[in-house]
Amino acid sequence: MSALRRALATAASGSSTSSSSPSSLKQAGKVICIGRNYAAHIAELANAKPKQPFFFLKPPSSIVLPGEGPCLQPRGVRMHYEVELALVMGRTVRDLHAHDTQTALDSIRAYAVAIDMTARNVQDEAKKKGLPWDIAKGFDTFLPMSNIVPKAKIADPHDVELFLQVNGQTRQQGSTGLMIYRIPRIMSDISKVMTLLPGDIVLTGTPEGVGPVVPGDVMRAGVRVGGHELDEGSIEVKVEQSPSSYQFAET
Repeated sequence: MSALRRALATAASGSSTSSSSPSSLKQAGKVICIGRNYAAHIAELANAKPKQPFFFLKPPSSIVLPGEGPCLQPRGVRMHYEVELALVMGRTVRDLHAHDTQTALDSIRAYAVAIDMTARNVQDEAKKKGLPWDIAKGFDTFLPMSNIVPKAKIADPHDVELFLQVNGQTRQQGSTGLMIYRIPRIMSDISKVMTLLPGDIVLTGTPEGVGPVVPGDVMRAGVRVGGHELDEGSIEVKVEQSPSSYQFAET
């Protein structure tokens, strides 16, 4: 093999390894989250069912990867977990048609499991006063994520089971088949507003069973396909008190 060919092979290998590394998740330009996409979850929080998908953003700086450390509870915050299937984009998507299922699925590079942490009392106050609730979603470590799940491991993202346990007790367990709005519609609505770029992450909503965790708790989440848990989709993260000087106070 010539020196040029060896160099090209090395570069290609390095690129592939980089894109499959969990650290590549932190290179996301944006993390877009779909709200209220499971009927039972809507009911448990006494929210109204949306007439169309709605979404919000979490900063990539909130991502905490396996082995990076705990999920931190800010002072004065009532912190809730929400397990979700994450899509890792592999192509640019703009103004996608809602019925273009093939393009939507082809645009996904890989999957992951995510725990969308929410400062529930912060969010409740903001909603009550008509204020943005970015703070409730954006604290550092408020997005524990698994390793990257290769696309081949999930043949149908609408037919997997998500679960989350706290201290060994199952709190959330539900099929992605229960999504109100499926992935092509989600991607279509997002891409009509903001272009989805390679590396962006889309969280698809959470099933019922959300609830609080406190320092000392251990969260474990994952995804099952055909009843078998995928090792790459496993998350185990401790909850600890945040050392930050932040203290929740009424706005």
